[in-house]
Amino acid sequence: MSKGLLPKSPGPIGVFDSGYGGLTILKHIREVMPEYDFLYFGDNARAPYGTRSFQVVYEFTVQCVTRLFEMGAHLVILACNTASAKALRTIQQIDLPRLDANRRVLGIIRPTVESIGDITETRHVGLFATPGTVRSLSYSLEINKLFPDIKVIGEACPIWVPLVENGESDSEGADFFIRRHVENLFAKDPEIDTILLGCTHYPILYDKIRKYVPQNVKIIAQGEYVASSLKCYLERHPEIDAKCTKNGSCRYLTTESVETFLPNASIFMKGDVTAETISL
Repeated sequence: MSKGLLPKSPGPIGVFDSGYGGLTILKHIREVMPEYDFLYFGDNARAPYGTRSFQVVYEFTVQCVTRLFEMGAHLVILACNTASAKALRTIQQIDLPRLDANRRVLGIIRPTVESIGDITETRHVGLFATPGTVRSLSYSLEINKLFPDIKVIGEACPIWVPLVENGESDSEGADFFIRRHVENLFAKDPEIDTILLGCTHYPILYDKIRKYVPQNVKIIAQGEYVASSLKCYLERHPEIDAKCTKNGSCRYLTTESVETFLPNASIFMKGDVTAETISL
């Protein structure tokens, strides 16, 4: 779609994720900004993105972002670490000028990173994330831009997302895989005093992660930092805020069937929701 055909009138804030974990981000954003309208879009039929190449993640993400623009969003949040790591920069630099230079796409890595400098004392930070996010080095690069003295140690946890999405987050199997990755991380660097949960699914596993991580080590989930950062962003950019409607509503869209989406979504949020299937 050319930029001339995109809706000009104000619309909801778009929240995009490849799967379901972005619902944890949306939950925190809605708690902080309940008056805004939101349009959640899960590309669940093509999930997971974490194991896909940079090019494929970019192509899928720009397709979904464009669809949210077509549906009236002027601001889209990539509530997905893989999309933020592999697609955000290209979309901001290449696609937004082509689609509409007045629209905005924001990721969730930078807001999380900005908080780290005030939290870690040893300047050794651990990262639990999907293999794709760890390989991208996005967290290390962003942290080193702001805090060059901080060392980031990544640990890829490929089993954690399936554990959550298959309803096994409270199982003994989850204990085994969480304990193993915690031990791996601290074997790499015992000086870690702060851990970033670099995947939107991982807050569901927080209690079990906390059980195996030393008590003096802080664990940082993204939702509250992303929500606070977004609120501040809109206060600093009233021209973008004016393009966001405020009726306190939220619609849920998925590329998967509604029958598949709703039981999985219920893992991440409480209360009854309705969803619509959308084709790309």
